[in-house]
Amino acid sequence: MARRPRVMRTVSALRRAVGEFRKSRQRIALVPTMGALHAGHLALVRAARRRASRVLVSIFVNPAQFAPHEDLATYPRTFDADLEALAGLGVDLVWAPPVDVMYSPDFATRIVPEGPAKVGLEDKFRPHFFTGVATVVGKLLIQCQPDFAMFGEKDYQQLKVVARVAKDLDLPVKIIGVPTVREPDGLAMSSRNAYLSQSARAAAPMLHRVLEDCAGKIAQGALIARVLDEGGAAIERAGFTLDYLEARHAETLQPVEAADDGPVRLLVAARIGKTRLIDNIGV
Repeated sequence: MARRPRVMRTVSALRRAVGEFRKSRQRIALVPTMGALHAGHLALVRAARRRASRVLVSIFVNPAQFAPHEDLATYPRTFDADLEALAGLGVDLVWAPPVDVMYSPDFATRIVPEGPAKVGLEDKFRPHFFTGVATVVGKLLIQCQPDFAMFGEKDYQQLKVVARVAKDLDLPVKIIGVPTVREPDGLAMSSRNAYLSQSARAAAPMLHRVLEDCAGKIAQGALIARVLDEGGAAIERAGFTLDYLEARHAETLQPVEAADDGPVRLLVAARIGKTRLIDNIGV
């Protein structure tokens, strides 16, 4: 039977365990998650194992990144299944603090990022989101003291925000982006895919198909504005409500008008039924 990782619930226990790793000068990689683990998360764990001799996975559904109308109460929580998924993958510790350990009743500090957090993508539709992400990730990086922290490229703006926070705060960690893991039909793996109805699941891969089509046209020199208009219309015809379909500079996330302004990243967010999906690809 594969060995389950040890579970830490208090900062003091976590620090003792991490301190032992540090004493023997072992490199540590952290995979931050909110649980409901799928193959995309496990790809992050494998990437972490390739870089470090000790791997930590955090499982914490972060209330600070959910607005009152969002799905905090119903977000999938599958802790026992998550531990089973991690068994045998070389994970040394799971950091799973209760909410009152991560945020004490008198908690009064927030990290409020700018730069890639203020570019009119996710921040336009979820203005609370990146303060919650930056604050919890800042705490995780301080608590776990990793040499590397692995983040999926599916949440591309989040990846850029986290990298900027680590750089600006001089945190001694390298933020590593890991390519998006997809279902066979192209849908980016996400814990929220569990919300999709049968008909919505059948339509959902259209997002990736549109991104690929747009990227191909832009790479061949087509006018970006026209390509995005046509792509947005195709997404809406498939039954989505489009939040955005944008071409941005892959590093700064600032708007671009031509492929030569790149490297270019295409990013999309759209709702189908009650589920909001995001995706992105490089051009």
